[in-house]
Amino acid sequence: MTTWSLRRRPARTLGLLLLVVLGFLVLRRLDWSPLVPLRLRHRQLGLQAKGWNFVLEDSSFRIFGGSIHYFRVPREYWRDRLLKMKACGLNTLTTYVPWNLHEPERSKFDFSGNLDLEAFVLMAAEIGLWVILRPGPYICSEMDLGGLPSWLLQDPGMRLRTTYKGFTEAVDLYFDHLMSRVVPLQYKRGGPIIAVQVENEYGSYNKDPAYMPYVKKALEDRGIVELLLTSDNKDGLSKGIVQGEVLKTVSAIVDAGSSINLYMFHGGTNFGFMNGAMHFHDYKSDVTSYDYDAVLTEAGDYTAKYMKLRDFFGSISGIPLPPPPDLLPKMPYEPVTPVLYLSLWDALKYLGEPIKSEKPINMENLPVNGGNGQSFGYVLYETGITSPGILSGRVHDRGQVFVNTVSIGFLDYKTTKIAVPLIQGYTVLRILVENRGRVNYGENIDDQRKGLIGNLYLNDSPLKNFRIYSLDMKKSFFQRFGLDKWSSLPETPTLPAFFLGSLSISSTPCDTFLKLEGWEKGVVFINGQNLGRYWNIGPQKTLYLPGPWLSSGINQVIVFEETMAGPALQFTETPNLGRNQYIK
Repeated sequence: MTTWSLRRRPARTLGLLLLVVLGFLVLRRLDWSPLVPLRLRHRQLGLQAKGWNFVLEDSSFRIFGGSIHYFRVPREYWRDRLLKMKACGLNTLTTYVPWNLHEPERSKFDFSGNLDLEAFVLMAAEIGLWVILRPGPYICSEMDLGGLPSWLLQDPGMRLRTTYKGFTEAVDLYFDHLMSRVVPLQYKRGGPIIAVQVENEYGSYNKDPAYMPYVKKALEDRGIVELLLTSDNKDGLSKGIVQGEVLKTVSAIVDAGSSINLYMFHGGTNFGFMNGAMHFHDYKSDVTSYDYDAVLTEAGDYTAKYMKLRDFFGSISGIPLPPPPDLLPKMPYEPVTPVLYLSLWDALKYLGEPIKSEKPINMENLPVNGGNGQSFGYVLYETGITSPGILSGRVHDRGQVFVNTVSIGFLDYKTTKIAVPLIQGYTVLRILVENRGRVNYGENIDDQRKGLIGNLYLNDSPLKNFRIYSLDMKKSFFQRFGLDKWSSLPETPTLPAFFLGSLSISSTPCDTFLKLEGWEKGVVFINGQNLGRYWNIGPQKTLYLPGPWLSSGINQVIVFEETMAGPALQFTETPNLGRNQYIK
Protein backbone atom coordinates (compact mmCIF):
# COMPACT_ATOMS: atom_id res chain seq x y z
CA MET A 1 0.00 0.00 0.00
CA THR A 2 1.69 3.18 -1.14
CA THR A 3 1.99 5.88 1.48
CA TRP A 4 0.45 9.20 0.53
CA SER A 5 2.13 11.56 2.93
CA LEU A 6 0.08 14.60 3.88
CA ARG A 7 1.87 17.86 4.46
CA ARG A 8 -0.56 18.95 7.11
CA ARG A 9 -2.74 22.02 7.05
CA PRO A 10 -1.82 24.58 9.72
CA ALA A 11 -3.25 23.89 13.17
CA ARG A 12 -6.94 24.70 13.08
CA THR A 13 -7.99 27.71 15.13
CA LEU A 14 -11.64 26.85 15.00
CA GLY A 15 -14.17 29.41 15.93
CA LEU A 16 -12.00 31.49 13.60
CA LEU A 17 -12.45 31.52 9.86
CA LEU A 18 -10.74 28.66 8.07
CA LEU A 19 -8.56 30.87 5.85
CA VAL A 20 -5.21 29.20 6.14
CA VAL A 21 -2.08 28.43 4.19
CA LEU A 22 -2.65 25.72 1.63
CA GLY A 23 -1.81 22.25 2.80
CA PHE A 24 -0.13 19.92 0.36
CA LEU A 25 -0.69 16.24 -0.14
CA VAL A 26 2.80 15.30 -1.29
CA LEU A 27 3.18 11.99 -3.06
CA ARG A 28 6.36 10.07 -3.56
CA ARG A 29 9.10 11.57 -5.69
CA LEU A 30 9.17 10.72 -9.36
CA ASP A 31 10.38 11.86 -12.76
CA TRP A 32 8.80 14.40 -15.08
CA SER A 33 5.84 13.53 -17.29
CA PRO A 34 3.28 15.66 -19.10
CA LEU A 35 0.57 17.39 -17.11
CA VAL A 36 -2.30 16.21 -19.28
CA PRO A 37 -3.99 12.85 -18.58
CA LEU A 38 -2.61 10.00 -20.66
CA ARG A 39 -4.91 8.56 -23.33
CA LEU A 40 -4.10 4.88 -23.26
CA ARG A 41 -5.48 2.17 -25.48
CA HIS A 42 -4.86 -0.61 -22.97
CA ARG A 43 -5.75 -0.27 -19.30
CA GLN A 44 -4.28 -3.24 -17.50
CA LEU A 45 -1.74 -2.05 -14.94
CA GLY A 46 -3.07 1.32 -13.84
CA LEU A 47 -1.17 3.72 -11.61
CA GLN A 48 1.80 2.07 -9.89
CA ALA A 49 4.66 3.11 -7.65
CA LYS A 50 8.02 1.98 -8.98
CA GLY A 51 10.86 2.99 -6.71
CA TRP A 52 10.50 6.71 -6.20
CA ASN A 53 8.44 7.10 -9.33
CA PHE A 54 4.84 6.70 -10.43
CA VAL A 55 3.97 5.10 -13.73
CA LEU A 56 0.63 4.86 -15.47
CA GLU A 57 0.84 1.66 -17.51
CA ASP A 58 4.40 1.90 -18.86
CA SER A 59 4.77 5.69 -18.87
CA SER A 60 6.12 7.82 -16.03
CA PHE A 61 3.38 9.93 -14.53
CA ARG A 62 3.14 12.79 -12.09
CA ILE A 63 0.04 13.84 -10.24
CA PHE A 64 -0.70 17.55 -10.23
CA GLY A 65 -3.92 17.53 -8.31
CA GLY A 66 -6.34 19.75 -6.50
CA SER A 67 -9.19 19.10 -4.07
CA ILE A 68 -12.79 20.08 -4.76
CA HIS A 69 -15.63 18.60 -2.72
CA TYR A 70 -18.77 18.17 -4.79
CA PHE A 71 -20.96 18.40 -1.69
CA ARG A 72 -19.62 21.89 -0.88
CA VAL A 73 -20.31 23.32 -4.35
CA PRO A 74 -23.72 23.82 -6.00
CA ARG A 75 -24.08 21.18 -8.70
CA GLU A 76 -24.74 23.89 -11.29
CA TYR A 77 -21.18 25.13 -10.67
CA TRP A 78 -19.32 21.82 -10.79
CA ARG A 79 -18.33 22.28 -14.43
CA ASP A 80 -17.16 25.85 -13.86
CA ARG A 81 -14.89 24.82 -11.00
CA LEU A 82 -13.48 21.77 -12.83
CA LEU A 83 -12.80 23.78 -16.00
CA LYS A 84 -10.91 26.30 -13.88
CA MET A 85 -8.87 23.45 -12.42
CA LYS A 86 -8.02 22.18 -15.90
CA ALA A 87 -7.15 25.69 -17.08
CA CYS A 88 -4.74 26.06 -14.14
CA GLY A 89 -2.69 23.18 -15.50
CA LEU A 90 -3.72 20.46 -13.06
CA ASN A 91 -4.42 16.91 -14.22
CA THR A 92 -6.06 15.23 -11.22
CA LEU A 93 -9.10 15.92 -9.06
CA THR A 94 -9.27 14.62 -5.49
CA THR A 95 -12.47 14.50 -3.50
CA TYR A 96 -13.80 13.10 -0.26
CA VAL A 97 -17.03 11.09 -0.02
CA PRO A 98 -19.18 12.08 3.03
CA TRP A 99 -20.86 9.03 4.53
CA ASN A 100 -23.16 11.11 6.75
CA LEU A 101 -24.70 12.89 3.77
CA HIS A 102 -25.00 9.79 1.60
CA GLU A 103 -26.59 7.59 4.28
CA PRO A 104 -28.54 10.02 6.52
CA GLU A 105 -30.62 7.10 7.83
CA ARG A 106 -29.58 3.46 8.04
CA SER A 107 -29.85 1.77 4.64
CA LYS A 108 -31.41 4.90 3.06
CA PHE A 109 -28.93 6.22 0.53
CA ASP A 110 -28.88 9.55 -1.26
CA PHE A 111 -26.74 10.06 -4.35
CA SER A 112 -29.02 12.59 -5.99
CA GLY A 113 -28.65 16.28 -6.83
CA ASN A 114 -25.64 17.79 -5.12
CA LEU A 115 -24.65 14.32 -3.86
CA ASP A 116 -24.42 12.68 -7.29
CA LEU A 117 -20.88 11.39 -6.92
CA GLU A 118 -20.94 9.43 -10.18
CA ALA A 119 -21.96 12.50 -12.19
CA PHE A 120 -19.17 14.54 -10.61
CA VAL A 121 -16.51 11.92 -11.36
CA LEU A 122 -17.72 11.46 -14.92
CA MET A 123 -17.75 15.23 -15.46
CA ALA A 124 -14.14 15.36 -14.34
CA ALA A 125 -13.29 12.65 -16.86
CA GLU A 126 -15.11 14.50 -19.63
CA ILE A 127 -13.06 17.62 -18.89
CA GLY A 128 -9.83 15.60 -18.96
CA LEU A 129 -9.00 15.04 -15.29
CA TRP A 130 -7.99 11.91 -13.47
CA VAL A 131 -9.60 11.30 -10.08
CA ILE A 132 -8.24 10.21 -6.70
CA LEU A 133 -11.14 9.16 -4.50
CA ARG A 134 -11.06 9.49 -0.71
CA PRO A 135 -14.08 7.46 0.49
CA GLY A 136 -13.24 7.21 4.19
CA PRO A 137 -15.33 5.95 5.91
CA TYR A 138 -13.98 8.77 8.13
CA ILE A 139 -12.85 11.80 6.13
CA CYS A 140 -12.29 14.60 8.71
CA SER A 141 -12.71 17.47 6.19
CA GLU A 142 -13.78 19.89 8.96
CA MET A 143 -17.15 18.20 8.69
CA ASP A 144 -19.66 17.13 11.36
CA LEU A 145 -18.23 13.98 13.03
CA GLY A 146 -15.61 13.77 10.29
CA GLY A 147 -18.28 12.64 7.83
CA LEU A 148 -19.51 9.74 9.96
CA PRO A 149 -23.32 9.47 10.38
CA SER A 150 -24.66 10.52 13.76
CA TRP A 151 -26.90 7.46 14.06
CA LEU A 152 -23.80 5.43 14.86
CA LEU A 153 -23.84 7.15 18.25
CA GLN A 154 -27.15 5.55 19.19
CA ASP A 155 -25.04 2.64 20.39
CA PRO A 156 -23.79 3.60 23.89
CA GLY A 157 -20.74 1.36 23.45
CA MET A 158 -19.82 2.68 19.98
CA ARG A 159 -16.11 2.94 19.24
CA LEU A 160 -15.73 4.82 15.98
CA ARG A 161 -12.80 4.15 13.65
CA THR A 162 -12.05 0.75 15.20
CA THR A 163 -12.94 -2.86 14.44
CA TYR A 164 -15.76 -2.67 16.99
CA LYS A 165 -18.49 -4.85 15.52
CA GLY A 166 -21.18 -2.18 15.59
CA PHE A 167 -18.95 0.11 13.54
CA THR A 168 -17.61 -2.39 11.00
CA GLU A 169 -21.08 -3.79 10.32
CA ALA A 170 -22.29 -0.31 9.45
CA VAL A 171 -19.22 0.36 7.29
CA ASP A 172 -19.69 -2.93 5.46
CA LEU A 173 -23.28 -2.08 4.52
CA TYR A 174 -22.29 1.42 3.41
CA PHE A 175 -19.33 0.17 1.37
CA ASP A 176 -21.55 -2.49 -0.26
CA HIS A 177 -23.64 0.33 -1.69
CA LEU A 178 -20.94 2.92 -2.31
CA MET A 179 -18.46 0.60 -4.01
CA SER A 180 -21.11 -0.70 -6.39
CA ARG A 181 -21.15 2.86 -7.74
CA VAL A 182 -17.40 3.43 -7.58
CA VAL A 183 -16.05 0.18 -9.05
CA PRO A 184 -17.25 0.88 -12.64
CA LEU A 185 -15.55 4.28 -12.52
CA GLN A 186 -12.07 2.85 -11.95
CA TYR A 187 -9.28 3.29 -14.48
CA LYS A 188 -9.11 -0.40 -15.37
CA ARG A 189 -12.83 -0.30 -16.12
CA GLY A 190 -12.36 2.65 -18.46
CA GLY A 191 -13.07 5.31 -15.85
CA PRO A 192 -10.99 8.18 -14.42
CA ILE A 193 -10.31 6.89 -10.87
CA ILE A 194 -6.60 6.05 -10.70
CA ALA A 195 -6.22 5.69 -6.92
CA VAL A 196 -8.32 5.27 -3.78
CA GLN A 197 -7.42 6.41 -0.29
CA VAL A 198 -7.75 4.04 2.67
CA GLU A 199 -9.48 5.93 5.52
CA ASN A 200 -7.86 9.27 6.44
CA GLU A 201 -5.05 10.43 8.74
CA TYR A 202 -5.32 7.35 10.92
CA GLY A 203 -1.78 7.70 12.22
CA SER A 204 -2.88 10.62 14.38
CA TYR A 205 -5.71 8.51 15.86
CA ASN A 206 -4.32 4.96 15.89
CA LYS A 207 -6.77 3.35 18.31
CA ASP A 208 -6.83 -0.11 16.73
CA PRO A 209 -3.95 -1.75 14.78
CA ALA A 210 -6.44 -4.04 13.04
CA TYR A 211 -8.53 -1.19 11.69
CA MET A 212 -6.53 -0.05 8.64
CA PRO A 213 -6.04 -3.63 7.38
CA TYR A 214 -9.81 -4.08 7.79
CA VAL A 215 -10.60 -1.00 5.67
CA LYS A 216 -8.06 -2.03 3.02
CA LYS A 217 -9.60 -5.48 2.76
CA ALA A 218 -13.12 -4.02 2.73
CA LEU A 219 -12.20 -1.98 -0.34
CA GLU A 220 -10.45 -4.82 -2.14
CA ASP A 221 -13.19 -7.35 -1.40
CA ARG A 222 -15.71 -5.04 -3.06
CA GLY A 223 -13.75 -4.68 -6.27
CA ILE A 224 -11.33 -1.80 -5.77
CA VAL A 225 -8.34 -2.70 -7.94
CA GLU A 226 -6.56 0.64 -8.36
CA LEU A 227 -3.61 1.88 -6.33
CA LEU A 228 -4.41 2.22 -2.63
CA LEU A 229 -2.86 5.03 -0.63
CA THR A 230 -3.00 6.67 2.77
CA SER A 231 -2.56 10.24 3.99
CA ASP A 232 -1.24 11.18 7.37
CA ASN A 233 0.05 13.97 9.53
CA LYS A 234 1.74 12.12 12.36
CA ASP A 235 4.99 13.23 14.00
CA GLY A 236 7.38 14.83 11.51
CA LEU A 237 4.81 15.32 8.81
CA SER A 238 2.89 17.76 10.99
CA LYS A 239 5.92 20.06 10.95
CA GLY A 240 5.90 20.42 7.19
CA ILE A 241 4.04 23.73 7.13
CA VAL A 242 5.38 26.42 4.84
CA GLN A 243 4.04 29.94 5.18
CA GLY A 244 4.30 32.84 2.70
CA GLU A 245 4.27 32.79 -1.05
CA VAL A 246 2.51 29.58 -2.32
CA LEU A 247 4.30 29.55 -5.68
CA LYS A 248 7.67 28.98 -3.99
CA THR A 249 6.33 25.89 -2.26
CA VAL A 250 4.74 24.46 -5.40
CA SER A 251 7.77 25.08 -7.59
CA ALA A 252 10.12 23.57 -4.98
CA ILE A 253 8.02 20.41 -4.80
CA VAL A 254 7.79 20.13 -8.57
CA ASP A 255 11.50 20.86 -9.04
CA ALA A 256 12.21 18.05 -6.59
CA GLY A 257 10.35 15.66 -8.88
CA SER A 258 7.34 15.17 -6.62
CA SER A 259 3.64 14.91 -7.25
CA ILE A 260 1.36 17.32 -5.45
CA ASN A 261 -2.22 17.97 -4.44
CA LEU A 262 -3.52 21.39 -3.48
CA TYR A 263 -5.87 21.19 -0.49
CA MET A 264 -7.99 23.07 -1.20
CA PHE A 265 -7.97 24.08 -4.86
CA HIS A 266 -11.52 25.27 -4.25
CA GLY A 267 -13.00 25.04 -0.76
CA GLY A 268 -16.65 25.96 -1.22
CA THR A 269 -19.12 26.22 1.65
CA ASN A 270 -20.31 24.31 4.71
CA PHE A 271 -23.92 24.74 3.65
CA GLY A 272 -26.63 23.81 6.12
CA PHE A 273 -25.35 22.22 9.33
CA MET A 274 -22.41 20.50 7.62
CA ASN A 275 -19.64 22.11 9.65
CA GLY A 276 -17.61 20.22 12.20
CA ALA A 277 -15.69 21.38 15.25
CA MET A 278 -12.50 20.97 17.26
CA HIS A 279 -12.33 20.24 20.97
CA PHE A 280 -8.96 20.04 22.63
CA HIS A 281 -8.79 22.56 25.47
CA ASP A 282 -11.96 24.34 24.33
CA TYR A 283 -14.83 23.49 22.03
CA LYS A 284 -14.72 25.58 18.84
CA SER A 285 -17.09 25.04 15.94
CA ASP A 286 -16.16 25.70 12.32
CA VAL A 287 -17.66 28.64 10.49
CA THR A 288 -19.96 28.26 7.49
CA SER A 289 -17.46 29.37 4.88
CA TYR A 290 -14.94 26.80 3.64
CA ASP A 291 -13.14 29.38 1.50
CA TYR A 292 -9.88 28.09 3.01
CA ASP A 293 -7.86 30.83 1.31
CA ALA A 294 -7.78 28.35 -1.56
CA VAL A 295 -6.68 28.85 -5.16
CA LEU A 296 -10.29 29.68 -6.07
CA THR A 297 -12.41 31.64 -3.62
CA GLU A 298 -15.58 30.34 -1.98
CA ALA A 299 -17.56 31.73 -4.92
CA GLY A 300 -15.15 30.33 -7.51
CA ASP A 301 -13.32 33.57 -8.29
CA TYR A 302 -9.66 33.64 -9.29
CA THR A 303 -7.00 34.62 -6.76
CA ALA A 304 -3.46 35.85 -7.26
CA LYS A 305 -2.36 32.30 -6.44
CA TYR A 306 -4.38 30.95 -9.35
CA MET A 307 -2.73 33.21 -11.91
CA LYS A 308 0.76 32.50 -10.63
CA LEU A 309 0.18 28.75 -10.57
CA ARG A 310 -1.32 28.83 -14.06
CA ASP A 311 1.73 30.69 -15.37
CA PHE A 312 4.01 28.21 -13.63
CA PHE A 313 2.29 25.04 -14.85
CA GLY A 314 1.87 26.56 -18.31
CA SER A 315 5.60 27.22 -18.51
CA ILE A 316 6.51 23.57 -17.85
CA SER A 317 3.68 21.74 -19.59
CA GLY A 318 4.95 22.16 -23.11
CA ILE A 319 1.40 22.58 -24.43
CA PRO A 320 -1.01 25.52 -24.31
CA LEU A 321 -3.44 25.45 -21.42
CA PRO A 322 -7.14 26.01 -22.11
CA PRO A 323 -8.36 29.55 -21.43
CA PRO A 324 -9.80 30.14 -17.95
CA PRO A 325 -13.60 30.45 -17.91
CA ASP A 326 -15.06 33.90 -17.42
CA LEU A 327 -15.85 35.00 -13.90
CA LEU A 328 -19.42 34.60 -12.75
CA PRO A 329 -21.21 37.91 -12.14
CA LYS A 330 -22.20 39.10 -8.65
CA MET A 331 -25.17 41.27 -7.73
CA PRO A 332 -25.86 43.56 -4.72
CA TYR A 333 -29.61 43.05 -4.48
CA GLU A 334 -31.91 45.45 -2.67
CA PRO A 335 -32.24 44.83 1.10
CA VAL A 336 -34.99 42.52 2.30
CA THR A 337 -37.11 43.63 5.24
CA PRO A 338 -39.00 40.76 6.90
CA VAL A 339 -42.74 41.44 7.05
CA LEU A 340 -44.00 38.25 8.72
CA TYR A 341 -42.90 36.52 11.88
CA LEU A 342 -43.54 33.35 13.90
CA SER A 343 -42.15 33.01 17.40
CA LEU A 344 -40.72 29.65 18.34
CA TRP A 345 -43.32 29.33 21.06
CA ASP A 346 -46.19 29.85 18.61
CA ALA A 347 -44.56 27.47 16.13
CA LEU A 348 -44.58 24.57 18.59
CA LYS A 349 -48.28 23.87 18.14
CA TYR A 350 -47.68 23.14 14.45
CA LEU A 351 -44.98 20.56 15.14
CA GLY A 352 -47.27 17.83 16.38
CA GLU A 353 -47.12 16.12 19.73
CA PRO A 354 -43.77 16.41 21.52
CA ILE A 355 -41.78 13.39 22.62
CA LYS A 356 -42.54 12.63 26.25
CA SER A 357 -39.85 11.15 28.46
CA GLU A 358 -39.15 10.91 32.17
CA LYS A 359 -35.51 11.87 31.52
CA PRO A 360 -33.83 13.99 28.83
CA ILE A 361 -32.96 12.16 25.59
CA ASN A 362 -29.92 13.19 23.57
CA MET A 363 -30.42 14.25 19.96
CA GLU A 364 -29.13 11.05 18.36
CA ASN A 365 -31.47 8.83 20.40
CA LEU A 366 -34.69 10.76 19.85
CA PRO A 367 -37.39 8.47 18.38
CA VAL A 368 -37.59 10.37 15.07
CA ASN A 369 -36.62 9.81 11.43
CA GLY A 370 -37.56 6.16 11.37
CA GLY A 371 -35.66 5.37 14.55
CA ASN A 372 -32.44 7.00 13.32
CA GLY A 373 -32.53 9.94 15.71
CA GLN A 374 -31.83 13.56 14.83
CA SER A 375 -28.58 14.52 13.13
CA PHE A 376 -28.53 18.31 12.97
CA GLY A 377 -30.27 21.45 14.18
CA TYR A 378 -31.83 22.20 17.55
CA VAL A 379 -33.74 20.36 20.27
CA LEU A 380 -36.14 22.04 22.70
CA TYR A 381 -36.58 20.50 26.16
CA GLU A 382 -39.47 21.50 28.44
CA THR A 383 -40.39 20.53 31.99
CA GLY A 384 -42.29 22.05 34.87
CA ILE A 385 -40.69 23.51 38.00
CA THR A 386 -42.18 25.06 41.14
CA SER A 387 -39.21 26.64 42.89
CA PRO A 388 -36.07 28.68 42.16
CA GLY A 389 -32.56 27.35 42.46
CA ILE A 390 -29.37 26.42 40.62
CA LEU A 391 -29.85 24.65 37.32
CA SER A 392 -27.02 22.38 36.19
CA GLY A 393 -26.40 19.77 33.56
CA ARG A 394 -24.28 18.66 30.64
CA VAL A 395 -25.28 20.56 27.49
CA HIS A 396 -23.84 19.92 24.01
CA ASP A 397 -23.24 22.38 22.58
CA ARG A 398 -25.13 25.53 23.61
CA GLY A 399 -28.41 25.74 25.47
CA GLN A 400 -30.47 28.90 25.88
CA VAL A 401 -32.46 28.66 29.13
CA PHE A 402 -35.95 30.14 29.47
CA VAL A 403 -38.38 30.54 32.34
CA ASN A 404 -41.66 30.41 30.46
CA THR A 405 -40.65 32.55 27.45
CA VAL A 406 -38.07 34.76 29.20
CA SER A 407 -34.42 34.01 28.49
CA ILE A 408 -32.25 33.83 31.61
CA GLY A 409 -28.93 32.81 30.07
CA PHE A 410 -26.97 29.99 28.47
CA LEU A 411 -25.44 26.65 29.41
CA ASP A 412 -22.47 25.30 27.44
CA TYR A 413 -19.09 23.63 27.98
CA LYS A 414 -17.80 26.43 30.21
CA THR A 415 -21.03 27.50 31.89
CA THR A 416 -22.55 24.41 33.49
CA LYS A 417 -24.72 26.13 36.12
CA ILE A 418 -27.24 28.96 36.02
CA ALA A 419 -29.47 30.56 38.65
CA VAL A 420 -33.20 30.19 38.09
CA PRO A 421 -34.97 33.21 39.67
CA LEU A 422 -37.74 33.20 42.22
CA ILE A 423 -41.05 32.25 40.65
CA GLN A 424 -44.57 31.64 41.83
CA GLY A 425 -46.67 28.64 40.97
CA TYR A 426 -46.13 26.19 38.13
CA THR A 427 -43.58 27.42 35.63
CA VAL A 428 -42.24 25.98 32.37
CA LEU A 429 -38.46 25.59 32.22
CA ARG A 430 -37.22 25.43 28.64
CA ILE A 431 -33.79 24.78 27.18
CA LEU A 432 -33.19 25.30 23.46
CA VAL A 433 -30.06 23.27 22.66
CA GLU A 434 -28.10 23.74 19.44
CA ASN A 435 -25.82 21.17 17.87
CA ARG A 436 -23.07 23.53 16.70
CA GLY A 437 -21.11 20.77 14.96
CA ARG A 438 -19.65 17.47 16.09
CA VAL A 439 -15.90 17.24 16.50
CA ASN A 440 -14.24 16.11 13.28
CA TYR A 441 -10.68 15.79 14.55
CA GLY A 442 -9.35 14.83 17.94
CA GLU A 443 -9.30 12.19 20.63
CA ASN A 444 -12.90 12.54 21.82
CA ILE A 445 -14.75 11.74 18.61
CA ASP A 446 -16.80 9.04 20.39
CA ASP A 447 -18.16 11.61 22.85
CA GLN A 448 -20.15 13.70 20.37
CA ARG A 449 -23.76 13.11 21.32
CA LYS A 450 -25.72 16.36 21.30
CA GLY A 451 -28.54 17.93 23.29
CA LEU A 452 -28.95 17.29 27.00
CA ILE A 453 -26.54 14.53 28.01
CA GLY A 454 -27.76 12.74 31.11
CA ASN A 455 -29.90 14.33 33.80
CA LEU A 456 -30.74 17.99 34.22
CA TYR A 457 -30.62 19.10 37.86
CA LEU A 458 -32.32 21.82 39.89
CA ASN A 459 -30.66 22.21 43.29
CA ASP A 460 -28.90 18.87 42.65
CA SER A 461 -32.22 17.03 42.21
CA PRO A 462 -32.85 15.52 38.76
CA LEU A 463 -35.78 17.03 36.86
CA LYS A 464 -38.29 14.67 35.30
CA ASN A 465 -41.22 14.50 32.89
CA PHE A 466 -39.81 16.23 29.80
CA ARG A 467 -41.52 17.27 26.60
CA ILE A 468 -39.01 17.27 23.75
CA TYR A 469 -39.35 18.92 20.33
CA SER A 470 -37.10 17.94 17.42
CA LEU A 471 -36.19 21.10 15.48
CA ASP A 472 -34.08 19.70 12.63
CA MET A 473 -35.06 22.53 10.26
CA LYS A 474 -35.11 20.38 7.16
CA LYS A 475 -37.27 21.45 4.21
CA SER A 476 -40.09 19.27 5.57
CA PHE A 477 -39.89 21.18 8.87
CA PHE A 478 -40.90 24.45 7.21
CA GLN A 479 -43.69 22.86 5.18
CA ARG A 480 -45.73 22.87 8.41
CA PHE A 481 -45.78 26.67 8.44
CA GLY A 482 -48.22 27.80 5.76
CA LEU A 483 -48.67 31.54 5.24
CA ASP A 484 -51.78 31.47 7.44
CA LYS A 485 -49.56 30.51 10.40
CA TRP A 486 -47.45 33.69 10.28
CA SER A 487 -48.24 37.04 11.92
CA SER A 488 -47.32 40.61 11.01
CA LEU A 489 -43.97 41.56 12.43
CA PRO A 490 -44.45 43.39 15.75
CA GLU A 491 -42.28 46.27 16.86
CA THR A 492 -40.78 44.09 19.61
CA PRO A 493 -40.83 40.44 18.51
CA THR A 494 -40.62 37.59 20.99
CA LEU A 495 -37.44 35.59 20.41
CA PRO A 496 -36.32 33.03 19.32
CA ALA A 497 -38.38 33.40 16.17
CA PHE A 498 -38.64 32.82 12.44
CA PHE A 499 -38.72 35.87 10.16
CA LEU A 500 -40.14 35.75 6.63
CA GLY A 501 -39.37 38.13 3.78
CA SER A 502 -39.06 38.05 0.00
CA LEU A 503 -36.26 38.91 -2.40
CA SER A 504 -37.55 40.15 -5.75
CA ILE A 505 -35.31 39.57 -8.77
CA SER A 506 -36.25 40.88 -12.21
CA SER A 507 -33.21 39.66 -14.17
CA THR A 508 -31.21 36.45 -14.42
CA PRO A 509 -30.15 35.59 -10.84
CA CYS A 510 -26.51 36.06 -9.92
CA ASP A 511 -24.33 35.11 -6.99
CA THR A 512 -24.45 37.42 -4.00
CA PHE A 513 -23.38 37.61 -0.38
CA LEU A 514 -25.82 38.08 2.49
CA LYS A 515 -25.02 40.50 5.33
CA LEU A 516 -26.90 40.30 8.63
CA GLU A 517 -25.91 43.50 10.36
CA GLY A 518 -28.00 43.99 13.47
CA TRP A 519 -28.83 40.29 13.74
CA GLU A 520 -27.03 38.19 16.34
CA LYS A 521 -27.11 34.43 15.84
CA GLY A 522 -29.08 31.99 13.75
CA VAL A 523 -29.58 30.31 10.39
CA VAL A 524 -30.74 31.55 6.96
CA PHE A 525 -32.91 29.69 4.45
CA ILE A 526 -33.42 30.84 0.83
CA ASN A 527 -36.09 29.02 -1.18
CA GLY A 528 -35.72 26.13 1.24
CA GLN A 529 -31.92 25.97 0.91
CA ASN A 530 -30.04 26.23 4.20
CA LEU A 531 -27.20 28.73 3.63
CA GLY A 532 -25.67 27.96 7.00
CA ARG A 533 -25.08 29.60 10.37
CA TYR A 534 -24.27 33.20 11.21
CA TRP A 535 -23.08 34.73 14.48
CA ASN A 536 -22.17 38.35 15.06
CA ILE A 537 -19.10 37.40 17.12
CA GLY A 538 -17.43 36.78 13.73
CA PRO A 539 -15.08 36.46 12.10
CA GLN A 540 -17.30 35.64 9.11
CA LYS A 541 -19.63 38.54 8.28
CA THR A 542 -21.32 37.38 5.07
CA LEU A 543 -22.97 34.19 3.80
CA TYR A 544 -22.46 33.03 0.22
CA LEU A 545 -25.71 32.79 -1.76
CA PRO A 546 -25.24 30.98 -5.11
CA GLY A 547 -27.17 32.35 -8.07
CA PRO A 548 -28.59 28.94 -9.09
CA TRP A 549 -30.50 28.81 -5.79
CA LEU A 550 -32.36 31.98 -6.76
CA SER A 551 -35.02 32.45 -9.42
CA SER A 552 -36.41 35.36 -11.38
CA GLY A 553 -39.39 36.71 -9.47
CA ILE A 554 -40.08 36.25 -5.77
CA ASN A 555 -37.62 34.32 -3.58
CA GLN A 556 -38.56 33.23 -0.07
CA VAL A 557 -36.18 34.26 2.71
CA ILE A 558 -36.52 32.78 6.22
CA VAL A 559 -34.24 33.68 9.11
CA PHE A 560 -34.24 31.79 12.39
CA GLU A 561 -32.86 34.22 14.95
CA GLU A 562 -32.11 33.19 18.52
CA THR A 563 -31.62 36.43 20.44
CA MET A 564 -31.73 39.75 18.51
CA ALA A 565 -33.41 40.55 15.19
CA GLY A 566 -32.08 43.19 12.83
CA PRO A 567 -34.03 45.59 10.63
CA ALA A 568 -33.19 44.05 7.25
CA LEU A 569 -31.03 41.61 5.32
CA GLN A 570 -28.51 43.21 3.02
CA PHE A 571 -26.78 41.89 -0.09
CA THR A 572 -23.33 42.74 -1.39
CA GLU A 573 -21.01 41.79 -4.26
CA THR A 574 -18.06 41.35 -1.93
CA PRO A 575 -17.60 38.71 0.78
CA ASN A 576 -16.39 39.63 4.25
CA LEU A 577 -14.74 36.65 5.86
CA GLY A 578 -13.06 38.54 8.66
CA ARG A 579 -9.54 38.61 7.30
CA ASN A 580 -7.66 41.66 6.10
CA GLN A 581 -4.64 39.94 4.58
CA TYR A 582 -4.65 36.81 2.43
CA ILE A 583 -1.93 34.40 1.49
CA LYS A 584 -0.72 35.18 -2.02
